[in-house]
Amino acid sequence: MSLEQDIMLQLKEAMKAKDDAALRSLRAIKAAILLAKTSGGSGEMTADDEIKLLQKLVKQRRDSIDIFTQQSRPELAAKEEEEVAVISRFLPAQLEGHELKAAILAIVKETGASQPSDMGKVMGVATKQLAGKADGKAISAVVKEVLSGNA
Repeated sequence: MSLEQDIMLQLKEAMKAKDDAALRSLRAIKAAILLAKTSGGSGEMTADDEIKLLQKLVKQRRDSIDIFTQQSRPELAAKEEEEVAVISRFLPAQLEGHELKAAILAIVKETGASQPSDMGKVMGVATKQLAGKADGKAISAVVKEVLSGNA
């Protein structure tokens, strides 16, 4: 089942349950899918495109959470956190902690990187291999840590 079909089913269930957070989130996903389909050339989305779209939506909401927290607006930050939780249900399991570090160490070994100046080489391979499995900021932080010798 495609993401769009899954979203439509979830949207119906959220309407029946009168779940405002799920409705907001699912409508945002639906709007983003429609926008991506109409702005693209073929009108069809691959699974990778769907994951990238969902990650973009989560990143936007996390950025908003940071801004709302800085501006002492916890009620708005809470709404964004609810939406992140709903959107994240459609993403594959994310690598974190030791799993992410192990994957980065394998990539560092594979690329032969040994110093912080090799970060670009490692990031290029890591972002391709870990696409959809880890956040770009998390990948970057672990790569910096590993290449600086703090691993």
